[in-house]
Amino acid sequence: MENIYAGRIEALRALMRAKDWDAAIIGGSDPHGSEYPPERYRQVAWLSGFGGEAATLVICADHAGLWTDSRYFIQAVQELEGTGVELHKLGTSQPDIPHWLPEYFGDGAEVTIAMDSLATGAKFADTVRKSFEGSGGNCLIAAVPDLLGSIWEDRPPLPQTPVFTVDSEPGRSGKMERLRKFCRRKNCDGILLSALDDIAWMLDVRALDIEYNPYVISYLLVPVEGDAVWFVLKEKVEDSQTERSFRELEEDGIRTAGYAEIEEIADIFQGSALYADMGSLNLELAENLKVSGLELTDGRSPVQMWKSLKTKSEQEALRDAHLRDGVAMEKFLYWLDRSMADERTVSERDAALKLGQLRARDENYISDSFETISAWGPAAALPHYCTPAINAPLLHPEGLYLCDSGGQYFCGTTDITRTVPLGECSRLEMEDYTLVLKGHIALASAIFPEGTPGCRIDALAREPLWNARRNYGHGTGHGVGFLLGVHEGPQDIRQNLNPVPLTPGMVCSDEPGIYREGQHGVRHENLLLCVEDSENSFGKWLRFETLTLCHFDTSAILTELMTDTELQWLNDYNERVYRAISPLLETSEREWLRSKTLPLTKGMQ
Repeated sequence: MENIYAGRIEALRALMRAKDWDAAIIGGSDPHGSEYPPERYRQVAWLSGFGGEAATLVICADHAGLWTDSRYFIQAVQELEGTGVELHKLGTSQPDIPHWLPEYFGDGAEVTIAMDSLATGAKFADTVRKSFEGSGGNCLIAAVPDLLGSIWEDRPPLPQTPVFTVDSEPGRSGKMERLRKFCRRKNCDGILLSALDDIAWMLDVRALDIEYNPYVISYLLVPVEGDAVWFVLKEKVEDSQTERSFRELEEDGIRTAGYAEIEEIADIFQGSALYADMGSLNLELAENLKVSGLELTDGRSPVQMWKSLKTKSEQEALRDAHLRDGVAMEKFLYWLDRSMADERTVSERDAALKLGQLRARDENYISDSFETISAWGPAAALPHYCTPAINAPLLHPEGLYLCDSGGQYFCGTTDITRTVPLGECSRLEMEDYTLVLKGHIALASAIFPEGTPGCRIDALAREPLWNARRNYGHGTGHGVGFLLGVHEGPQDIRQNLNPVPLTPGMVCSDEPGIYREGQHGVRHENLLLCVEDSENSFGKWLRFETLTLCHFDTSAILTELMTDTELQWLNDYNERVYRAISPLLETSEREWLRSKTLPLTKGMQ
């Protein structure tokens, strides 16, 4: 029986032959460059069966390849079996797509490559085009909006959900004026924002158009003079909350237009020079703007940096969000511990649903911030494991269980990973557990000079692992939004040479890990707020404040591998968690948490 995905790929090849295309590139994003696209744009998953968030497919006449990073290597091997799609590993010695294509077609090749122009970034398309020039070839890009539309039957429509507004400092009017000043400095008549998180932050609006991400699918045009225009799809949404939001926007000089009217932007925009971030602008819109004769200035959106710097009120709200989240996490870990002790039948899916239910009890809860990764034993070796909805593996009262989850609250966004022993652990499991915790503590304890980018302190979290000749393939930390995306830039903590300095007000994750295929995985994650530390003759110094409030289980720690300073940090942190969370727990939960947060000393297990 033919694999369903192999059949879909063959249908695309038939379309390629009919159109005389040499290759087709299908990306995993949407018209806004989103990390988490709506179902309509989960094209890689529909075509290949691969469910990871970060992947791109290249289909040629006799080759189908999927490019993804180390978080998904194991998952990709499993999910691509029988599809005829070959895994290409990004971040290894294997070439990326722009380098692979000229090698595949050969020197001097004249090729036509089809791309979904709505779901492909303008910069990526330009990189592919230029990659052929070095080998004396030529690449014509066939920009096709909704490339799979003719073969994907029953394709989901774009979602439309109610819009609500949030308070912020200095408010949308202040943000608009700041953006207009930016345009004037760039000698531009206006700016087009296409990244959904940028738009949500600028307008102080939220919705649930994309699962786990409180965004409104839209574009925003902000001219230096005159009203801003918000291109948004809300024809099917008729509720008082949305109507009130639109009315407030209009009062602030922001008029709404239909989502599809963005195609007429050249007629709507009364200017000649437009600033746009080609990193998030899709190929279709970029090509239309070029044809219109508008002068385009390409540059990184300034909103990315602005929203990464949380205000004092946002920082205080985030502390509240993590307190609320910590209560749910501790209740969950108590339930899990009791379930194992009572020999209850619990699957990975059961555990994920239970945690979601506990978060949902909080009056501030909106949704999860991403799909919970609930993984026991070998499944935890997949950094971005997708917990099965049906026939999920059972948890066993032994070894390690990893749970990576988060919540969207009206007071902020959370992201936490806890790896906990469900029973007896092997020596290797305990070594890995301890080494990862040592790395986590090293980064959380860091003090660094002002102006330091995350790439310069990434090694702090890796050193304990490197000393034991162990490592992990993903980054150590990503930025986190305020009631926005659980992943945001421009800052991060990883080995890639990102020059953006860590700055007071930024929130980053701290999540080193170890993954052993077929055995187990360990990851310990808290969210850190960058704050000022001190100033002396050597300059200003920064450090981190840990926002996350949930204890680290000490029963899997090999204390002989820990320094006195690390043990002190651990004991202080667990005590802080107990003092903050215990008043909000039931008596049995509080007593259990007390037992889990007792000080640990050398020689104890």
